[in-house]
Amino acid sequence: MTSIASGPTGTGDVSGPGKGDASGPGKYPNRFRASGVKARHLRAHVLVMGWLALALLAVAAQDSLPVARWLAVHMFLLGAVTTAILIWSEHFAVALLHAKIPDARGSATRLATANLAVAGLLIGVWTAQPVLTAISAALLVAAATAHLMMLIRLRRGALGGRLKPIVSYYQAAIAALIAGAVLGWLLATGGAGGPDRYAGLRLAHIHVTLLGWIGLPVLGTLFMLWPTVLGVRMKDRTTKVSRWVLWLTGSGLLVAIAALALGWRWPAAAGLALYADGAALAVNLFVRTVRGNRPVSAAAAWMLAAATCWLLIAVAADLAWLAARPLAAAQTGIDTLLPVLLIGFVAQILIGALTYLLPVVLSTGPKDRAAVRALLERGWLPRLVALNTGVALAALPLPGPAATTGMLLAALAGAAFLTLAVPVLVHSGRRLSPDAGADGVSRRPALWGTAAGAVLTVLAVLVANSGGGAIGETAAAGTAGAGSGTTRTVAVTLADMRIRPARIEVAAGTALRLKVTNTDAQRHDLKVEDGPATPMLAQGDTRVLDLGQVTENREAWCTLPGHKAAGMTMNIVVKDEKDDTATDSSGHDGHTPAADDAGLDLSADFSTGWQSRDADLAPAPGGTVHRVELHAAHTTVEVAPGVKQQMWTFGGIAPGPTLRGKVGDVFEVTLVNDDHGMGHGIDFHVGSLAPDQPMRTLDPGERLVYRFRAEKAGAWLYHCSTKPMLQHMGNGMYGAIVIDPPGLAKVDHEYVLVSSELYLGKPGSTAQVTKMRQNTPDAWAFNGIANQYAQQPLKMKPGERARFWVVAAGPSDGIAFHVVGTVFDTVYKEGAYLLKPNQPGGAQVLDLAPAQGGFVETTFPEAGHYPFVDHDMRHAEAGAHGMVEVSK
Repeated sequence: MTSIASGPTGTGDVSGPGKGDASGPGKYPNRFRASGVKARHLRAHVLVMGWLALALLAVAAQDSLPVARWLAVHMFLLGAVTTAILIWSEHFAVALLHAKIPDARGSATRLATANLAVAGLLIGVWTAQPVLTAISAALLVAAATAHLMMLIRLRRGALGGRLKPIVSYYQAAIAALIAGAVLGWLLATGGAGGPDRYAGLRLAHIHVTLLGWIGLPVLGTLFMLWPTVLGVRMKDRTTKVSRWVLWLTGSGLLVAIAALALGWRWPAAAGLALYADGAALAVNLFVRTVRGNRPVSAAAAWMLAAATCWLLIAVAADLAWLAARPLAAAQTGIDTLLPVLLIGFVAQILIGALTYLLPVVLSTGPKDRAAVRALLERGWLPRLVALNTGVALAALPLPGPAATTGMLLAALAGAAFLTLAVPVLVHSGRRLSPDAGADGVSRRPALWGTAAGAVLTVLAVLVANSGGGAIGETAAAGTAGAGSGTTRTVAVTLADMRIRPARIEVAAGTALRLKVTNTDAQRHDLKVEDGPATPMLAQGDTRVLDLGQVTENREAWCTLPGHKAAGMTMNIVVKDEKDDTATDSSGHDGHTPAADDAGLDLSADFSTGWQSRDADLAPAPGGTVHRVELHAAHTTVEVAPGVKQQMWTFGGIAPGPTLRGKVGDVFEVTLVNDDHGMGHGIDFHVGSLAPDQPMRTLDPGERLVYRFRAEKAGAWLYHCSTKPMLQHMGNGMYGAIVIDPPGLAKVDHEYVLVSSELYLGKPGSTAQVTKMRQNTPDAWAFNGIANQYAQQPLKMKPGERARFWVVAAGPSDGIAFHVVGTVFDTVYKEGAYLLKPNQPGGAQVLDLAPAQGGFVETTFPEAGHYPFVDHDMRHAEAGAHGMVEVSK
């Protein structure tokens, strides 16, 4: 059996038995021993180290820089890891295929183009320049395509070897990079569409990047690198297994990405399961390769092993989240797993590989290689323990300090590796440079200048646009010195749908810093007009926004849907200038549908196939415990003839499902927030319990069980408990719960009618909220749809007795429920009978204030059409009417 005898750089040299690099029998092909090739590797790895250093800098600035986390992730993945993969995939492809080394100028051009594209993407997204972002994304796609074409050319006519299939991993990875760049561009420039589509595309982007662009080349390379690091022979099954693994992981990832982009959860989970099977198959082979002999590099071996374990853990956990949660909620799972994938897998695999590969590539002989390896492995065991302990602390559901400690440990481990790698690069640069002077230092500035330029460019962006912290303070001090010389810091609090203070007055030229703290249970952020923004802040979180010199009036607001319109705004006013804050800005939040401006045509036809909401009320179910699951989500429904509107719903309908039981029954209601980007809660008026926990706001993906005992009979309201309740209820988040009075008689028909106002327009927009506050709805409705029972009447037979349960959901108007042509002989309102059949009197209306409920009963004496209305004629004529059709 043959083995790889010379390490990765000598993969093309297939020799007899040997222990690889440790025993020294392998021969490196001359094309890899040339100082020019090694110098290219050296200069390219300077870029890798530069991006890693910048990523660590961004991690350190997370508490003060709003987008520091995003910058850290993308500097690491797009900068450091992408550069490393481009370098090593070309290098390994040449070795595996026994191919000619590609032209140095072409390789440098592709690498420089990719790094320029990455810098442009960082700047474009950070400064909100969609044109620059698009150009940079196209540039990255171009560099990736050129790299793919190079790999294809290498493969054509190459001699190849037993590990030739590994090159297919690199080609598949390039395709994944192109897909990831396109998806990232859509997400960054607003091309992802609405919240539901955004969730799917974001998950697709994360998976194609981490599991495709990074995961595939790592798995492929490990087939060759793992036995080389261990100093053992490869298994005979390696080639066959590598093909199977690529088929499983590649096809599984393709299915998962396509399904996620289309919003199909179960096909995505099936694709991810295929990927997991492929990764497990590879790991099984790696485990069988391990033997009792000492590895060539213990540090590299342990890091590669630990990283691969984290990959399996992350994929398994990700699959579980995706199978159990909707896509919007699954984002929470992948966000939780990011430390595992980014640090435990990607960073650790990069450090482990470089620990082994840098001595192989940059050394001049066995002694030099041993010395370089000894330097890079210095303190490797404490670094290994610190990094993996940090990953565990960051990923596990532990209190905040534990996660912070974990990130700190991982960052220290990464910084320690950088401090060891930099001297290796510097030493090798002095030795390998063909134009070094007497002091051994290279005089050629080209690629060193490129590296420095990338570093300085991104640092310039950080300084110019930082949101706070040390960098932000430097910028503020500079601008203050240029103007009035005054720097002012204002504490800003987000709570109760208000920003306090609501108005800040400053002198022209003042350098203004806002220390923003969210004290509310809901998440909020703060966006400054033409300026910086905080990330979404949980309760207790604080961020600092540095506005620089303020020379004109500005507005700031919370960007969550409806929060700005609800009053979460703040005005920054420059003294002695005209205050323009009273200017109407209703156009900024979108326009209502055309039907809103022209008026509703309630006589028009509903859409083809439309069905009215079933008003029949089923009897109370058996048993004393009722378990219900309600999902909060955005749903588009037809709310009036021919008019569709996005509503905020419980269970996908507005009003939500009607619940029913008897006095003493227990209800266990599981509320699941499937709404991307919005918090929701629930309040059951029939329950009697402290609201602190059961009525709290749930973030997207969260769930709670609301348990209460129905101690009193009546027709009760339930609704969203999240502020601003006017908007949440006005957009459909309400429903009825009926608790039968003891001894309730049977009737022929029971109906439930929930009355409400209807406000057209974009939910949460200024125009819609203004109508809510002024109580000028576009229509009134029974069971959420104006005029529905006029076009599809309730049907009965003569002599039949009917009971109408009515709940006034409002949110602002009550109801005077009346049935034309009949008299009520039973009236039950707010838990008490006001009239019973054996009494001589009758009733004409059931009058209910907002949130009240009750029922009335009547018998329809003969065939005919009996209108029912809200006897406030303004309401009746604007949709709050229907028909009871009595026929033989």
